[in-house]
Amino acid sequence: MNTYINRELSWLKFNERVLEEAESESVPLCERLNFASIYQSNLDEFFMVRVGSLEDQMLVSRDLRDNKTRMTAAEQIKAVLKEVARLNRRKDAAYSALMGQLEEQGIRLVDFQKLGQRESGELERYFDEEIAPLLSPTVVSKRQPFPFLQNKEIYAVAVLAGKNGGEKLGIIPCGTGVFPRLIRVPGQPGAMMLSEELILHFLPKVFGGYRVVSKSLLRVTRNADIDADALYDEDLDYREFMAQLIKRRRRLAPVRLELSRELDGDIVEALCSYTDLKPEAVFRSRSPLDLSFLSQIQDALRQNPELFYEKRFPQRSAQFRSHCAVMPQIREGDKMLSYPFESMKPFLDFLQEAATDPKVVSIKMTLYRVARHSKIVESLIEAAENGKNVLVLVELKARFDEENNIEWSRRLEEAGCQVIYGLDGYKVHCKLCLVTRRSEGQTEYYTQVGTGNYNEKTARLYTDLSLMTADPAIGMEAAAVFQALAKGEVIESAQQLLVAPRCLQNRVLALIDREIGFARQGKPAFIGIKINSLTDKTIIDRLIRASQEGVKIDLVVRGICCLLPGVPGETENIRVFSIVGRFLEHSRIYIFGPEERQSVYIASADFMTRNTLCRVEVAAPILDAGLRRRLTGMFRTLLEDNQQARELRNTGEYVRVQNDCAPLNSQELFYQQAYLQAAEQSAPGTAAPEKPHPLRRWLNSAFRRGKIMGTTERQ
Repeated sequence: MNTYINRELSWLKFNERVLEEAESESVPLCERLNFASIYQSNLDEFFMVRVGSLEDQMLVSRDLRDNKTRMTAAEQIKAVLKEVARLNRRKDAAYSALMGQLEEQGIRLVDFQKLGQRESGELERYFDEEIAPLLSPTVVSKRQPFPFLQNKEIYAVAVLAGKNGGEKLGIIPCGTGVFPRLIRVPGQPGAMMLSEELILHFLPKVFGGYRVVSKSLLRVTRNADIDADALYDEDLDYREFMAQLIKRRRRLAPVRLELSRELDGDIVEALCSYTDLKPEAVFRSRSPLDLSFLSQIQDALRQNPELFYEKRFPQRSAQFRSHCAVMPQIREGDKMLSYPFESMKPFLDFLQEAATDPKVVSIKMTLYRVARHSKIVESLIEAAENGKNVLVLVELKARFDEENNIEWSRRLEEAGCQVIYGLDGYKVHCKLCLVTRRSEGQTEYYTQVGTGNYNEKTARLYTDLSLMTADPAIGMEAAAVFQALAKGEVIESAQQLLVAPRCLQNRVLALIDREIGFARQGKPAFIGIKINSLTDKTIIDRLIRASQEGVKIDLVVRGICCLLPGVPGETENIRVFSIVGRFLEHSRIYIFGPEERQSVYIASADFMTRNTLCRVEVAAPILDAGLRRRLTGMFRTLLEDNQQARELRNTGEYVRVQNDCAPLNSQELFYQQAYLQAAEQSAPGTAAPEKPHPLRRWLNSAFRRGKIMGTTERQ
């Protein structure tokens, strides 16, 4: 039995799990709208990046094969398009069900044909006065070529019959950005119409000299997969080169065409000819081609809290004393923040302290994706203006964040920071910050290693971990990483940190081998991994060998997993779980060995070849015994989740975890614990309370009653 799953098909299984949340009656209605929108935006990016990459592979060689399932690029594309067609039918059904439930809340999207005379007249007047003057129609002819279709923009297309016979194609861009996407229907509270549907209805007015034979909305998705390193000329300014590359990406070849109506086969064939697409890459959708407008419907229903998740706010970490300097607290012992359950504020305070502390001599940091209004960057700028040596590596190849990073890099340079842009052939994806301080003739290192970006926005939406330590050995290795980056190099070895591309994969393999050795001796052996994706065949094969030798392996893999568990004689000792819920699971945890001899790491790296061999990534050991217990406890909780978790079976299907245990939603439980710890935290200088906090009593009672804040219980 095969033990591998194709990467692209596994990713589609992940997006299906997102779609399941849009379908789930246990999820509040407005949150289901959000999951439907995420499903679509995920799929857009998948076509732009992964399908685009497969198309590029076909241009290089039609014989290139996936190293696990041995599928060619053409075979993968064929399988992907078939699976997407199935999923989109399910998406259309989910959207229809959501719209039906929205009508119960007084919100509905109307069909123009079903409006009364007064309402239709008002909308026609609105179209004539507010929309028609802004439209730019094109009639394709010998003198007027088929227009360039912008990536992901919506167009109205019509087959036009002229007075003298013959047919032509008329096209109108519908997304000018000047008029609103959702148009309210006069006299009908809560009734709205999509602007593109209004334009489509009035095509006969726009193309007045023709008869509209048939019409549809259309949307193209373009390849966005550009290898910046392959195209870069060292004589060019790198930042300006990346700015030009972004513009070039907008004009890459289409990989998908979506239509909102059925069109004659000859017309579809003509559209395929114009866009250089095959008919298999054309999809007919019964739901709107762009679901981003659903956020506006959510906003219109904010006054109904029952339609949303219960509000949650990141809590103050119990590890830090309020109103006290952060760096001395880090010197007392390692600290770890868990987002979004705990606030990012201690780290922000740490950076601000470093910016103003006269004894701090340098701050070094990697930036991959940052918020548009970043307090982190503001602290770095302030530090430079205060005369600190500030070195910032800004990764300009962070896909779809290039423009934001280019702007921040300019601002950092203007403030006096030393800005570097990564390495030839490698993305710098690690989350590493090093503050160096001189006090009484001694050098102090404060190192922060994270699993997620330095982004205040995503720290409230993604589950991530952030370790802060004053350990000098870790600090010196972090300094070595930054020295190598500044020279355009990568480090070849490290003792404490695992640092890709040279010394992460091999160290992980050695740790797996260590567990294999214990299993061969008949001793307990265990591996626990939490990551976003598992595609690295070298690591997969070593995990399979470990399973064959009797090592117990638990994997929590949110997205792509190319390893098939539970195959007798091969992977029968491996379990794979995926958690898709309110917050995006993003943290990476590596656990090797049972508790008495455990090695535990947090990391920026998934087990994908691009992470382990083609990027600069950092994993940090958790040396503090208390923090190790906390992390392994979190990992066990994830394995016990029976509300948002799915288990991957050896059939390749994901099945929701169902058991007789108390309902447990791990994300909700972590938030409850964060609220509890913040509430119980004693003020400095006061004794701990003799009686447990009421929330602690409630939580203990909930455990006894079997009510651990599962999604169903919350509603």
